Amino acid sequence: MFSLALRSVRKRPGRFVATLLAAFLGATITMAFNSLHDTAGTAGIDAAGEETLTLSASVVGGYGTLLVFSALASTLTVNVRQRASEISLLRRTGATPAQIKRMVVGEAAVVALVGWALALVPAMFGGRALLWMFQDSGQVADSVDPVFGPVGVSAGLSITLLAAVGASFLAVRRATRALAGAKAPRGRLRAAAGAGALLLGAGGLAATFAIDSDEPALMAAPGYGAIMLSVGFATLAPALMRGLLAVLGRPVAALTGAGGYLAVLNTRRRAAQLSGVLMPLILFTGIATATVSMQLINNAVIDASGLTRTVEDKNLETVNLVVVGIIGVFCCVMLINTLYASTTYRGGEFGRQRLAGATPRQVLRTVGVEGALLTAVGVFFGTVAGLSGTLVFHAARTDSVSLPGSIPGVFAGTAAVAAAATLVTVVATARRTLRTPAVNAVTVAA
Repeated sequence: MFSLALRSVRKRPGRFVATLLAAFLGATITMAFNSLHDTAGTAGIDAAGEETLTLSASVVGGYGTLLVFSALASTLTVNVRQRASEISLLRRTGATPAQIKRMVVGEAAVVALVGWALALVPAMFGGRALLWMFQDSGQVADSVDPVFGPVGVSAGLSITLLAAVGASFLAVRRATRALAGAKAPRGRLRAAAGAGALLLGAGGLAATFAIDSDEPALMAAPGYGAIMLSVGFATLAPALMRGLLAVLGRPVAALTGAGGYLAVLNTRRRAAQLSGVLMPLILFTGIATATVSMQLINNAVIDASGLTRTVEDKNLETVNLVVVGIIGVFCCVMLINTLYASTTYRGGEFGRQRLAGATPRQVLRTVGVEGALLTAVGVFFGTVAGLSGTLVFHAARTDSVSLPGSIPGVFAGTAAVAAAATLVTVVATARRTLRTPAVNAVTVAA
């Protein structure tokens, strides 16, 4: 089956573009930051520079592992779902579920290896750029030379490969069980994982008050809490979306007409499938708002005290801005990637709607309302997670519950970016898909 997987990738490379992009970006980020461990281990580097590089590599490396797995999981889930008819045909012709799993996992491993290989050169230059940034801010001596060594290379290879293999195994396992008519205990497992993440997030927020308000590490606990809350909300996204739609479904349908009514029904029915889209959306909103807001609060407190920012303060600010920048770009790219793949997959559905009498404008209106609902759910729960970390950090740092006036602007800016990425991708992809004649779209889908 592995040889079949190789032929499948070689004959139909376009099917694996989304997975390749996720693997490439994930490996680039992972190797670029983990190469700082290689640089920190060189002889002659001072203790402050070594601590700066090690801290940056450890923080982003940990977050990066989680993001790479979630990104690959969402793209591979869409990929496997699009191949339901192919998997069903293989089962009817005698292939066992184990053989199908080996084929799909083998395909994911091949694509992950290709993505890792393509990421080697960009990751090398990315590690150099990160080091130069620390040197420009005076946190690392100019005499330190960048090193792209075994730590960065092995971390990128192992994380990307394990994430691809694990995510593809889970995706094809769900698909084969669904074809066999078995009911997997996904609901209970998802609920348990989501509840565990929420408990970890709450623990991170509570731990904030056990740290001295002047400690540079104060931001780590609420930041971790906000991230885990985002992960928990993203894991429980199908149930949360159905709950919100039960409340908002009728008002949305009343405001948007028949297209909105159909959008509410589609979103409720496809809630489990849309969890892959909500994952990067909630993570981006929660992480970006919490990190930027806490950094602004910390800067305001230092400026109000009349003190000069120390090297540790500059180091923490640099790490936070780099983290939110890298993670934000990665989540946005994965959001666009997943939305494009899932919307393109619906070409047959759009064709059937048009054959039933819907005009292209009505289909676009329905898709637009669906995108707006997705944006509202993702931004809402991401904002709840980010605001929780921000409020806790502000209370611990200033002994006050009133937020600075600049914080609402951060939330508004983050929501605007998330909404633009979601709506533009969904509508533009649907418009492009609708260029195919309805009869041809249905024929291709069949």
